[in-house]
Amino acid sequence: MTNTPPAHSFTQAIVRLPAPNFAQGLTTVSLGVPDFAQVLEQHARYCEALEECGLSLTVLDPDPDHPDSTFVEDTAVLTPHRAVITRPGASSREGEAVAMRTVLRRFYPSLAEITAPGTLDGGDICEADSCFFLGVSHRTNHEGARQLAAALDAPSAIIDIRSMNSILHLKSGIAAIGDNTLVVLEEFAGNDLFRGYELIRVAAHESYAANCVRVNERVLVPAGYPALTAELESRGFHPLLLAMSEFQKMDGGLSCLSLRF
Repeated sequence: MTNTPPAHSFTQAIVRLPAPNFAQGLTTVSLGVPDFAQVLEQHARYCEALEECGLSLTVLDPDPDHPDSTFVEDTAVLTPHRAVITRPGASSREGEAVAMRTVLRRFYPSLAEITAPGTLDGGDICEADSCFFLGVSHRTNHEGARQLAAALDAPSAIIDIRSMNSILHLKSGIAAIGDNTLVVLEEFAGNDLFRGYELIRVAAHESYAANCVRVNERVLVPAGYPALTAELESRGFHPLLLAMSEFQKMDGGLSCLSLRF
């Protein structure tokens, strides 16, 4: 099988360089303290990979006032025709969305915004072909999801993950990689919302790799997860492996590090 081109190709990405106090950000895991030299090295390779996939990068300066700010995906939801500024569920991150508003005005003529009492992290939003899956989590509430659905004006469905201790955001456990295919954690595989999709199931011991990213002709995948990598290859996808160990220590995944449009 040869996979088909995505419904819409990405041409741009926004990234933010990690701040020196990156290790002071929020995390729910106990995997050790990130090595900042490796953080910078892994981030630089990630940016190179986006460029290899054909994207032009807007690289933002580090923001020491917000240690989590390299995870730019949480600050906005972007489609080819619409940009929505989020309202992150962690109060310490609200300033990140404010800063992203200025950046996105360079690319979009108008911006929608999530407002109180809604909260929404971009990591909870998965665009799968013509549908959006909206995760309600400990960071995104029902009101935030409702506001986003109205702003997108596209088919959407809510998935409540608040009872799942294994993931922080929806996209920690599901990725849409084109060709009507979803990469999903085993515990998601029985969800009726996914009945019409081809599923690639990720076993518990490789759960971190469920956060993979289709970028034009490639699928970015965390290095070190051979079962998922082999399954993607067997189905005609083209994995591009990237070291992510230092970002994993801070609840970060591949999708978190860029806004792609």
